[in-house]
Amino acid sequence: MTEFIFMETYNDMTRSDVVPIYKEIRNTNVKFIGFKDIGLPLPKLKELHAMMKKDGRITFLEVVSASEKETMQSTKVALELGVDYLIGGTYIDATLPLIKNTKIKYFPYVGKIVDHPCKLRGSIVEIVNDTKKAKEKGILGINLLAYRYNGDVDKLIEKVSAVGLPMIVAGSIDSYERVRKMKDMDIWAFTIGGAIFDKKFLLQGSLTDNINAVLKEIE
Repeated sequence: MTEFIFMETYNDMTRSDVVPIYKEIRNTNVKFIGFKDIGLPLPKLKELHAMMKKDGRITFLEVVSASEKETMQSTKVALELGVDYLIGGTYIDATLPLIKNTKIKYFPYVGKIVDHPCKLRGSIVEIVNDTKKAKEKGILGINLLAYRYNGDVDKLIEKVSAVGLPMIVAGSIDSYERVRKMKDMDIWAFTIGGAIFDKKFLLQGSLTDNINAVLKEIE
């Protein structure tokens, strides 16, 4: 089954009004919810995360920090919050010791990540090889910026999937067509943030309506 991770983020930053937004959508059936450690002070992140866990949600912190130092700080935030999944980030060797002996599941980025909001670059062969190297390190899955890639997205997903790791497809899923493709390709999970806030699925609908529209598409 393909899962939908609702990201309470916009342009790779957690929205400042994320707590009231969560209260607005908390009665939906979306069970996976994520955020980034950029854009919101730690006390507010703690408040948000506590509400999510009280409601039985599975939580995701996505790392978009570029430097190793910033990535380590993001990882420490994930540890302090006690999130279920740490996704994104590229410094695998530095991250793994920090989360060792914890329950956090780690799905790093693969490929060359540039700019902010993050984009994916490199050849498909290079990205596949990077995925294989990540698998050898013992990670549980990967986070692939497939729709932020400047090449053949379908071929990229197919080749990376063949490595045999659970995959989150993150970023720029903004249409029913792309949502259906995630289900058809049997992707483990995908994230949507900005497209929900922009109401790409139901222009006249609420945030709840847009979330429910995505959930219905992957039933």
